[in-house]
Amino acid sequence: MKRLSILLTLLLAAFAVNLDTTMVNVALPDLSRQLHVSTERLQWIVDAYNLVFAALLLSAGSLSDRLGRRRMLIVGLFVFGTASLIGGAAANSSELIAVRAAMGLGSALAFPATLSLILGAFPKREERAAAIGLWGAAAGVAIALGPIVGGWLLDVFGWPSIFVAIAPMAYVAVLCAFRFLPKARGESGRPLDISGLVTSTLAMGTLVFTIIEAPSHGWGSSRTVLGFVVAAGLTALFIDRERRSGAPMIDVRIFRRPRFSAASAAVTISFFTLMGFIFVVTQYFQFIRGYSALGAGVRLLPFAASVALGSVLGTRLAVRFGTKQVVTAGLLLTTGFYSWTIGTTADLAYGVIALQMVVGGLGMGLTSAPATESIMGAISTKTAGVGSAVNDATRLVGGTLGVAVIGSVFSSLYRQRVTDSLAGIHLPAAAVAAVRDSVQGGLSVAQDLARHAPAIAAGVQQTTTDAFMSGLHAACAVAAVTALVGAIIALLALPAHPEQTGQDVGRRPSTGQNAGLGTV
Repeated sequence: MKRLSILLTLLLAAFAVNLDTTMVNVALPDLSRQLHVSTERLQWIVDAYNLVFAALLLSAGSLSDRLGRRRMLIVGLFVFGTASLIGGAAANSSELIAVRAAMGLGSALAFPATLSLILGAFPKREERAAAIGLWGAAAGVAIALGPIVGGWLLDVFGWPSIFVAIAPMAYVAVLCAFRFLPKARGESGRPLDISGLVTSTLAMGTLVFTIIEAPSHGWGSSRTVLGFVVAAGLTALFIDRERRSGAPMIDVRIFRRPRFSAASAAVTISFFTLMGFIFVVTQYFQFIRGYSALGAGVRLLPFAASVALGSVLGTRLAVRFGTKQVVTAGLLLTTGFYSWTIGTTADLAYGVIALQMVVGGLGMGLTSAPATESIMGAISTKTAGVGSAVNDATRLVGGTLGVAVIGSVFSSLYRQRVTDSLAGIHLPAAAVAAVRDSVQGGLSVAQDLARHAPAIAAGVQQTTTDAFMSGLHAACAVAAVTALVGAIIALLALPAHPEQTGQDVGRRPSTGQNAGLGTV
C-alpha cells in the first residue's frame, strides 16, 4: 500500500507537468485577441517555458541526486504551481512570458525526480517496468488531454482559468509528496560538479533556442548554423569536463551502452513525430473540419487512450519478449500510422481518423515507455536523477525539434501552394499576404470576400484548404520516414534484454561503493 501511494503521488506530479505542455497552447488565440499579443510574443509564451525547462533539466537532475529527490520534487511543484496561479492574473504578454519561464524552472526541478523516485521505490525490473508503464501512460494521456481540458476551461471560464487550474493539482501533489514519499538526505557530502552544471545548462539552452528560432531565420542561415555549432562545442566541452571530473554529474561512458543510447534515440524520435503530429492535427480539426478547441480536443481521445494502453502493455511485453522487439514494433506502427495519414482528405470520415489515431497511439506507447524503462534500467540508482533528466531531455528536444522541422515543412509547402494557386486570382496584396501567412488568415479572407465576391471567396477557401492538405501530407511523410529510421536503429542497436541489473552502470568503478537504493 505504501509503494502504491508513492506511485500515485509521482503519477499525479508527472500528469500535472505534462498536462500544461499542451493545455496552454489552446489559449493562444484568446490571448492574442484579448491581450493584443503579437505572433512573436505568443511564440515566446510557449517557448519561454520550453527553453528554461530544457536548459536546466540536466542540472536539476544532478542536484536532485545531491540534495534529495523528494526535496527537489516538492520545491519544483511548488514553484510550478505558484507561477501558474500568478499567470492567471497576468495583464500583458511580458508578465505571461515571465510566468512561463518560472513554470519551466519548476518543471525542471520536479520532473526528473518523478522517474528517479520510481527507480528507487521499485528496484525489481518487473515492478519497475510496470510502474514506468503507468508513468508513460500518465504523461501521454496528459499531453493528449491538454487540448480537451483547455478547450473546456476556455469555453466556460476564459483564458486565466488555463493557468489557475494547474495550481491546485500541483499543490495536491506537494501535499501527497510530504505525506507519502520517504524522507532521505541527498549526497550532500559529494562535491557539486559546477563545470558540468554550467556547461550542460549552456549547451541545452543553446540547442533548444536554436531549434526554436530556426524556422524564423531559416535552417541554413548563418545564425542557425552558428547556434548549432556553439551547441555542439558546448556539448563537447561538457563531455570533456565530465570525463576529467572526479565527481561527474553523469559518467558519459553510459552513452556507449546501446541499452541507454539507442533507447534515448527511440524516445527522441517518438516525441519528434508526436509533437509534430499534434501541431498539425489540431489545426486540421479546428480550421479544416471547423471543430471548436474543445471539439478538437475530444476527437484526440482515441489517441490518448491508445497511448495509455500501449504504455502499460509495452513495458510488460518488453520484460517478456525483449525491448528490441517491442520498441521496433512500436516504431513500425508509428511508421504505418503516418504513412496512412498521408492519404487524409479534408472530408475523411472521423471513424477512419479515429482508427488511424488508435494505431498511432499504440505505436507511441509501445515505443516510449519500454525505451524509458531501458534507459532507467541502464543507470545506477545513485545517479538516477540525472539519468531521468537525460530521458526527459530527449523527450523535450525531440518534441521541440519535431514542431520546428515538421512545422517548417508544413509551412513551406502551404505557402508555395498558396502562391502558385493565387497567381491567377486578383486580390489585394494584403489579402494575399494574409492567406500565405496562415490557414486561419486564408479562411478569414474567404469569409470577408463571401459577402461581395462569392466566386472569388470560394476559390480562396479551396486554395487554402488544398494548400493546407498538401502541407499536412508532406509533414506526415517526414514523420513516417523518421519513424522508419528509428525502427531500423532500434532493430540494429537496441538490446533485447539488459546485460546486467544496472546497479553498477553510470558509477565510476574506482569508488568502491554500492549503489544501494539511491537518494529519495
